[in-house]
Order: sequence, then C-alpha cells, then structure tokens
Amino acid sequence: MTPVSQVAAAAEVTAANDYCGNQCSDILPPGQNGNATLAQILLNQAFGTQPDHAGDQLGPYANLAKGYPTLTNATINTFFNDASFGVPSDQVASTVKPAGRGDVTIVRDKKTGVPHITGTTRYGTEFGAGYAAAEDRLWLMDVFRHVGRGQLTPFAGGDPSNQGLEQEFWRHAPYTEADLQAQIDNAVATNGERGRQALADVNAYIDGINAYIDASDSGRYFPGEYVLTGHKDSVTNAGTIERFKPTDLVALASVIGALFGSGGGGEVNNAISLLEAQEKYGVAEGTKVWESFRERNDPEAVVTVHDKSFPYASKPDDPQGEALPDAGSVAEEQLVHDRTGSAAGSAAATASTTATKTAMSSARRGMSNALVVSGEHTASGHPVAVFGPQTGYFAPQLLMLQEIQGPGLSARGASFAGLSMYVELGRGQDYSWSATTSGQDIIDTYAVELCQDDYHYLYRGTCTAMEKVEQKNAWKPTTADGTAAGSYTMRVWRTEYGPVSHRATVDGKKVAYTTLRSSFLHEADSIIGFQMLNDPDYVKGPQDFQNAVQHINYTFNWFYADSEHTAYYNSGDNPVRATGVDAEFPVWARPAYEWRNWNPTTNTAQYTPASAHPNSIDQDYYISWNNKQAKDYTTAPWGDGSVHRGNLLEDRVKKLVDAGGVTRASLVKAMADAGLADLRAEDVLPDLLKVVNSTPVTDSTAAAAVSRLQTWLTAGAKRTETSAGSKRYADADAIRILDAWWPLLVKAEFEPGLGSDLYTAMTDNLPIDESPSAAHGPTGSHAGSSFQYGWWSYVDKDIRAVLGESVQGPLAQKYCGGGSLSACRDLLISTLKEAAGKTAAQVYPGDEQCSAGDQWCADSIVQRELGGIKHGKISWQNRPTYQQVVEFTSHR
Repeated sequence: MTPVSQVAAAAEVTAANDYCGNQCSDILPPGQNGNATLAQILLNQAFGTQPDHAGDQLGPYANLAKGYPTLTNATINTFFNDASFGVPSDQVASTVKPAGRGDVTIVRDKKTGVPHITGTTRYGTEFGAGYAAAEDRLWLMDVFRHVGRGQLTPFAGGDPSNQGLEQEFWRHAPYTEADLQAQIDNAVATNGERGRQALADVNAYIDGINAYIDASDSGRYFPGEYVLTGHKDSVTNAGTIERFKPTDLVALASVIGALFGSGGGGEVNNAISLLEAQEKYGVAEGTKVWESFRERNDPEAVVTVHDKSFPYASKPDDPQGEALPDAGSVAEEQLVHDRTGSAAGSAAATASTTATKTAMSSARRGMSNALVVSGEHTASGHPVAVFGPQTGYFAPQLLMLQEIQGPGLSARGASFAGLSMYVELGRGQDYSWSATTSGQDIIDTYAVELCQDDYHYLYRGTCTAMEKVEQKNAWKPTTADGTAAGSYTMRVWRTEYGPVSHRATVDGKKVAYTTLRSSFLHEADSIIGFQMLNDPDYVKGPQDFQNAVQHINYTFNWFYADSEHTAYYNSGDNPVRATGVDAEFPVWARPAYEWRNWNPTTNTAQYTPASAHPNSIDQDYYISWNNKQAKDYTTAPWGDGSVHRGNLLEDRVKKLVDAGGVTRASLVKAMADAGLADLRAEDVLPDLLKVVNSTPVTDSTAAAAVSRLQTWLTAGAKRTETSAGSKRYADADAIRILDAWWPLLVKAEFEPGLGSDLYTAMTDNLPIDESPSAAHGPTGSHAGSSFQYGWWSYVDKDIRAVLGESVQGPLAQKYCGGGSLSACRDLLISTLKEAAGKTAAQVYPGDEQCSAGDQWCADSIVQRELGGIKHGKISWQNRPTYQQVVEFTSHR
C-alpha cells in the first residue's frame, strides 16, 4: 500500500491542474460498484443489502425531484458528487498498485468509490484504467462483448431477454471475427501516430482487464454471476473467465454505436406509409399529406443552433432512383431460424420478439440532454453547463465513472464499461464536454435486384452471390430454476450495399432491401476523437474541441464549456448522396444513386465537410433534448415539429438568459423542472381546453374533468409526489385523466380522416404517445426517458388550425371534427368523458413491477438488472442518467 502522505502529495499535484475551482459536479446512479461476489448477490436477493458503493448515488439522484425548488449553489453537492480532480487525503478509502506495478496507482474515494487512476507511464496509466474497469464492471463488460457478437444466450442462458439483446444488435452489426480485426487495423492504419497510440492504449487497457481477471480468479472474488450462470464452480473454483482481446472492444463499440450513434434508416416504413397516403388521397394530395406529417423541415421546430442554416438530406425537387415497393409486397427478412427446445415454442418466440424490441430500448435513441449558457448571461461571467447522456437505468449502469491522469491524459467523467481507456463524457483540466444523440441520417436503404435466385443480386451489372453470415446459439440449464435447453441460428445475408433487411417487389420485380450505414465496418474509428478529448495538450479551446469531435463518426451533438467559451458541433460521417436521391425512401442499387466516391470494399465515401455540420461557438445559449439541430438540417427521426420535449428546455433557459445572472443552481433548477413536466399538458392541453371551453361545458362529468385538468395546469402540470417518498402524485386524478385521454383523442381526431390503414402506417413511423407509464413505443416502461416520440405536434397544429390560429407548416388538412370547431369540441368532450370514467386500474394495468392501479409505480424508474444486484424504484424524472454541473473559474 502507498503511504497516505504520498497519496496526499499526489492528490495535491493533480489538483494543481484543476481549473474548476470546486465548481464541477456530477452524478451517475445507482453506484460505481457494478461487481458483486456470489455471497453479496445472495444477501441482496434475500435481505436487500447492497455491496459498498453499489447504490449510494441513487438516493441523491432521486432526491433532486423534490429538492430542486430550494436548491442553491452551496447545496448542489447534496444531489451531485464533487467532480474535482484528485482525492483529499482524508477522503482516501483505498490505494492499489494493480498487479504490483510501480507506474500506476488507483485511489478510490470514501464517498463514491470512484477510481482515480494516476500513472507515470502511458502504458501503466491505461493498464490501471483496464484494471479499474474490470474491478467495477467485469460481468457487464463480458455480457456486452457477447451481445456484440450475437452470443449472449450461450453465455448467459436462454432467457427471452437474452435472446432479444443479441437479436437486436447482431442484426445491425453482423460481423465476423475477421471484420472485427479489420476495423482495428483500419483505424490504426489511417490515423498515423494517433492510431498507433490508440492501439497501444487498447492493448495496455486489455492487459489491465486480464490482470484483474487473473487476480479475482485466484483470490475467488470474481463476480458471482459467473457461478450463477455455470461458468465457475463456487466450491472447487473450476471453470474459466475468458480473457479479453482487442476485438472484444470493437464488438462492445458496435452495441453502443447501434444504441446511440446511428441515425437514419426507416426508408421502407416511410415508403409503406407514403403508398397508403397516395392510395387514400391520390398521388399528389397523398404526397402532400405525407410530407405534412413527416415535418422534415418544420418552421416551428425548436433548434439548437439559432439563426443559421445547415442544409442536409433536403427533399429534392426532382427525386431520382426511387424504388418504392409494390403495395402489400414487403416482408421483413427473417433473422432467426431452426428453433429447437425452449426456443421453438410460440410463447418463447413471442417473448423473444418482445424482448428484442424492448430489452435495451430504454436506452435506445434517448441520449440527452444539454443546457449551456455563455458567460455574458451568467452571474459570474463564466459559462455554466448542465448536461449529460440519458443512457437508461440499469444495474449495473452501462456507464462508469473514473479519473485518469497520465502522460497525454487528464480527464474525469463517464465512459461505457469496457471502453474506458478514455473518458468519453466529462471534463478536462479547464474544459468540459458532453453529448446528446443527434439522429441525422447516415443510413440509406437500397433495392438490389435479384438474379438467379433469392440469394444472388445484380451488383454493377454482374450477378453476385450474397454473403451468408450465421451465428448458431445453443444453451442448457445452468441455474436452479431449470430453464430449458434450446437453440437457434441467426442468419443475415450481406451485400455490397449492406445487410438485407426486407424482401419485396418493385414494379413486379423481386428485390431485397439492404441497409447501408456509413459507420458500418467503422465502429473503432471514433477512438481517435476521444483520445483527443482526453489530451490536455490538444484541447485548449473551443476550436480544438470541435476539431476533436470531428473525428467521431457516430451521430452525436457535442457541447463544450470552459471559463470563457462555449461551443457546439454535430458529429457523424454524413454521406454525400447522388443528385436527386431522396434520403427518405429506398433507391435502386445502381451506380447513379450510390453515395459519392463510395468504395464498397472499405465502406468509405465522400462525406459532407465539417463546415456543413451544424456548429457554433459562443452562442447566447444552447439546449438539446434530441431535437432538431438547425434550420434545414433534416434529421431521421419523425416528430421534429411544433411541440417537442426540447421546448421544455428552450422555454426555461431562454427565460433565464433574458433575465440574466444565470447560476449553476438556476440552470439545474431549469433542467429539473423540465424533467418533471408533462409535455402534453404544458404545450398542448391549453389549446385542447380552448376548444372544449369554446362553449360552456354543461355535462357534469366533462366539466369535472376540465376543472381537474385546469387546476393541474395552474399548478404547473408536473408529475410530482405530494411529498418526498409519499409514492402518490399531487393532482393524481388530472394525471390519470390525461394519460387515459391522450390515446383516445388522438385516435378519434385523426383516424376518421386518415382512414384505418393510413393511420396505422403513420403510427408505425411515430408512436402516438410516450408518457412515463407507457409500455409501448421506443422506450418501454419504467425507463425515465419520456415525451421524445409522440403525436403532440400533430395535435397542436391541427387544434390551432381548427381554432383559426396561425400555423406555420400546417398539416395538409384539418382533422379534428373535419375542421369544424363544434364537431371537434364534441369529439374532445366525448373522449374526455370516456377517459374520466376509466379507473386507475384500467389506465395503469400493472406489470411485473407494479400492481394494477398504482399510478406512481407505473411511472417509476427501475434499474433494469443486468447482473445479480437489485435496487429499489425511484420516482419518475426525465433527466440524464449521468449528469455534470460545471462552471470553470479560470483557464490555462
């Protein structure tokens, strides 16, 4: 052990490089420790006891929901951790020199157990980062390297959720081992000295992981999940924990990229809904109706970059090469084959399909948010930022905290487990950065013409065989519950234009639709950008930050703050499409419609220049909650219209900026307040009530419902407990009524005009609702993230049009009551009465977590178990999972 005096001296040296002035804070629930021995797991399951630091950040995180109204700068660290560099000598909990090395020390603090890694050599520093990662997340890292390879069920058993995980991700990244290695070789070969350094860092990091595996195995303190899944014997210690290798990290990166950084796709569903609209209204009017719902460049959409246009993926005047399917001909390509045993039955198959859609969907596409204010509008004159990723709630968490200090490395923050050779979201010596998912379109769908049979296609005039890639999975009972044995094969057919996703006919001709993603075969490339962000000699200001994140090929919004400047940049390899190609729909797989300068061997192409990506330095303020980046920048997700959850931040931050004197506390309050707001109530309900109240409401049931909703609106339309820990909402009846009313009113408002087929097709593009208790849509239930996807913009525009108010970018037609105010009012009152009559048990039917009718529980956040440790539920908040609060006081 290192003497405490030496540790204190090291902490003081490190702190000298800290320019935050004790004004950097962060939080990451449930806790830093994601490993538990078998004994700790059994104690947790029997008595609820928690291993040290497994759940100690969950309470402070949860308490902000009731504590934020009285927050001050002085009390921020009641709800966050001090994120200063180093560890004060009286706060040192442990000091370890991993594997007895003399060139690296891991110090953990008493409060959180976060590792502070200090190395005197680059190799030793990265070795320590790998060792610390394995100490905190070995089981999770092992799970996700198997997820990335499509091998989770043989590793962790045949549970439907395991099947769902591997199916969800392997479909999008069906890589062979050769593919994984080639991505490492390419990243090194194309990035010069930084590429060589990245490979050296990866190898050192893996050496550290493997050193911990060896130590924990010989000491018998490895994660208990290895025993529970049959990989180790608790008595004899027989069995092995497979050592890590570099290609494991590429498999891990492919999962994270699929979750958060791959915007686009969906062209086949777009085509189906367009054809339905044209069938309903005719080609010209149907196209107009479809475009009005697509809202690809809505003038009322909230944007991150103010007053500047960045055209991308715009609608061409004369579309070329479209390959729209024949009506009714589309079939999704089958992924799973040869089911046997427990996987063969319909119940298991259905459960697996459901798990595929929801197992990780609480993280998928929900990465957010950011509030950044320039120093011109703050009390101190220094920029203030409150930002972080919304990566879902898991036990253990997908992210982990660390501080890393060594040659060419100086940062503290969060990284995805198994990819923590660098801090991915956090702070440097005098700057901080974070990200939200941006979702711009880097995925296109091509229609390849089939020849000879269903597994050959025309590639530049030559009949070419598709490549068959398979993953065969089998499992047997490994636990006391006796889960039955089974097996299945996942099969993907790959073409030069990407994996096959659907089959169809186009003008009677058989085609396969393929999905081409610019980051496919390039999962490792982004490592260079993260390396730069961690290098204090590289990032010295906002331009350096923007240059660094330009090396990240995934689709993210990046935010920056130091003591003088703020900045923003939208990353991703945006392909330059052929003239006339509409990114919204499938196009023919022919040279005329390929990406410019596309090389199918390397999957590289011409990309839009950095200046064409939305970017900014020192704007008055920035907000992002997965909303539109800038005017004319077309994002892939539907729903960037007049009402978006980004408005909840925009309204609050703009108000603060207009008043001036913004502080860390006031910006946290704005975030927390938005995180408890019901978007439908705040931004749509007032206009709905205008229609309802356009004539006095005489029906007693409807009048009582209107009164409750109005009272809730007046109180702020929040979903908050009556008191901390009460597990009961204030305004519970109003919340129940709106939760019941929304799906009823949307269906009654739009289905009659659209017709059932088109209405259904449109809901396949964009679900109508994403309330906190919703068990449908992209996020599933108990996931925190809410109000990202829904029909609130459509309702808002339609209701305002019926009221005769000005609407920019209106829907092509008026739908509520056929455009008649009185008929619309009758429709709303009728559905409101129906909603008011629904019991809590009908609105909140219960699930494996909650009893029917338990409204608070239905909304509550659950830390989804990815290991053996369980945590209690917390009250709903719509906020980042990992979050920073920063205000630097000086600069190098």
